[in-house]
Amino acid sequence: MSSDRYTVESPFPSPLDPWLHRRSAALLTDLYELTMMAGYQRENMTAMPVSFEFFFRDLPPDTGFAVFAGLEQLLDYIDNLRFEPSDIAYLRGLDLFPEPFLAWLRTWRCTCDIWAVPEGTLVFPDEPILRVEGPLGEAQLLETFILNALNYPTLIATKAARVCIAADGDPVMEFGLRRAQGPDGGLIGTRAAYIGGCAGTSNCLAGKMFGIPVMGTHAHSWVMAFTNELDAFRAYLRFYPCKSTLLVDTYDVLLSGVPHAITAFQELRRDYPDIRASIRIDSGDLAKLSKAAWNQLNDAGFDNPMIVASNDLDELLIADIKHQGAKINAWGVGTHLITSRDCPALNGVYKLTAMNPSGSWIPRIKLSSNITKLTNPGRKQVFRFFDRDGHPVADRISDVDDPPPLPDAATMFDQNQLLRRIRVRAKTVHPLLTRVVAGGHVVSDRPAVDIIRRFANQQIHSLHPEMTRLRNPDTYPVGLSATLAAMKRSMIESA
Repeated sequence: MSSDRYTVESPFPSPLDPWLHRRSAALLTDLYELTMMAGYQRENMTAMPVSFEFFFRDLPPDTGFAVFAGLEQLLDYIDNLRFEPSDIAYLRGLDLFPEPFLAWLRTWRCTCDIWAVPEGTLVFPDEPILRVEGPLGEAQLLETFILNALNYPTLIATKAARVCIAADGDPVMEFGLRRAQGPDGGLIGTRAAYIGGCAGTSNCLAGKMFGIPVMGTHAHSWVMAFTNELDAFRAYLRFYPCKSTLLVDTYDVLLSGVPHAITAFQELRRDYPDIRASIRIDSGDLAKLSKAAWNQLNDAGFDNPMIVASNDLDELLIADIKHQGAKINAWGVGTHLITSRDCPALNGVYKLTAMNPSGSWIPRIKLSSNITKLTNPGRKQVFRFFDRDGHPVADRISDVDDPPPLPDAATMFDQNQLLRRIRVRAKTVHPLLTRVVAGGHVVSDRPAVDIIRRFANQQIHSLHPEMTRLRNPDTYPVGLSATLAAMKRSMIESA
């Protein structure tokens, strides 16, 4: 889109993915971030050191934990954050910003420090997952992208973890690209789903970019394009003799699809005697059909066949199907996973928690008539307590100047009932937030996504089983240190 005043370019030459084209996305922000930045400059507040935190208030329904994802995308953004000449031209055309502000933006670079929990960490409501410290004018600009970059991937990684828990060791394939919220949502969602535990994806670009295993079968259109179903199966097996899963529900699963698949696999077994028969069922009563298909395949001499199920699956339906004794050993999950249909947004927020106008930090707090919307003041660290078997048992939010807690007799205070004590006895305790950006430069390691996936999987398996129930999970305790609780009480009373 262009005019005689300026040309507006997409922040990325391709709309597909910010990782493909390392260009700035400074204008991928809400207008009020920029108007506030201009206002801070006018009030000579731009350089004042501040501290902001990203956290979320509630978990999705019936979910006991969240899997943090999206940090890699945020670090890419920080690495490339600047205002292009075309960005300045566009802002000038809005007639909202004075020239001194636009001139400042031309040479503007991020100098903030950022602390974050490692990607793949299990996180819980109201605890800081990311802390930003730096000049007010910079930290303010980061708000929108931080929320955009972290809310959605964390939501999808969490949903994938629930689906994989329901699958109980069966591989889950992410099949959601065609139902994702646009190409970028498809890519970011696929990466997050893999972190959450999916074994692979149908998304080839995500496979190329992130090294995620790509998986798939064929469509009904393949079968319909041939004169008959058996010829379609034979042709597919000729092309991919050892890597084929045949879709058997185009016409009739038990009367047509499975018998034709058996014939095709029997013919193939002459040349490949160890071939494993593999089929996919995409409609009908998956539990009933899978058991009947299993029996047909077994009777034909195919022991332990692979039966893949798909068709609008989510974690609750998968759990029910497995409870009914279904003979399914792999799952293709699309729409409900990539969109997190039952909870399509994570309510992550980014709040100012401290200011340093004259050399010492002053805590800030947001008050509300809704007690759950009160924020925790000050600059903070999160400590996680583990029992002797390595199970996490509680998190404590502490002021950064608090001494590290002792694991064997730690005391916390409820975040809302500030006089209620929570006692924790543990074997070990570890801080969660580590510096990932220093002075605007990324300083953390950038692990490959399969390493992040293993890390997340280890943590999920370390939870007590009460935390991973698909309905009414136990609530994980997150409390405040004595110093932080006293600070919060005092600020509420004085306000």
